Amino acid sequence: MKLGKNFPLKGRVAALVLLTIIGLSVFAPLVYPYSPVKVDLNSLRQPPSLSSGHILGTDQEGRDILARLFEGGKVSISVSFLAAFFAMTVGLAVGLASGYFGGKLDTALMAVVDLILAFPSLLLAIGISVVLPPGTLTVMLAIASVGWASFARLVRGHVLSIREAQFVDAARAIGASWPRIIWAHILPQCIPLALTLMTVKLGGYIITEASLSFLGLGAQPPNATWGAMISQGMDYIYSASWIAVLPGLAIALTAFCFNILGEALADSGYDPKAGKF
Repeated sequence: MKLGKNFPLKGRVAALVLLTIIGLSVFAPLVYPYSPVKVDLNSLRQPPSLSSGHILGTDQEGRDILARLFEGGKVSISVSFLAAFFAMTVGLAVGLASGYFGGKLDTALMAVVDLILAFPSLLLAIGISVVLPPGTLTVMLAIASVGWASFARLVRGHVLSIREAQFVDAARAIGASWPRIIWAHILPQCIPLALTLMTVKLGGYIITEASLSFLGLGAQPPNATWGAMISQGMDYIYSASWIAVLPGLAIALTAFCFNILGEALADSGYDPKAGKF
């Protein structure tokens, strides 16, 4: 998948902001002097200040907000990325099988896809998370279990449009087996499309992860996630608003940039026949 000169400026800016957020989440804790989990009873609910050393203030337990934003970003973004990757992988497999073989297999697989898509995704993710022990793995599985259906439906539609194409007929004519046809000829045509959808979906997955963490179904204390930080700061929304507002802004900015990047990818001239931008 190649990005040409026609890739929109808004997409480049969004990608730069996302790289900055990811880079800070991964590397800033290595040099930042404060711990995201260390309690300091002498620094409870300090407002943002350059003079105090706590640039974005502290929370109700005296923990540095900026350090917790770094840690929460690392957890939230990595969980969302992994969930999106697993959802895309399962969706690709189901969509390829359904679109290429058709018949009863297609009917059965699409019935499952329609069933999953019929439920509100957040409610279904909450239901799955409640059944399993709380934690980041549970959140990742819940998001992936709900998200693969949209990938499957998109890939299946694309496979239906190309399975009788000339290059596929030529592969059959020379005696290529169906695994060879799918792996070498059809899958490469579907991956750019799936990656574009993955980028679009990541913004929603960030919000879903934050929602589950807000409800206490994600990473457990003292570990930081953006959703849990908002939940813990709601009791102080009037007296120490920065505790809840700052992670909320981080979620909004990250999700917005993923949405903009996904729209830019979709608008930049994707050619499914060429498999590139």
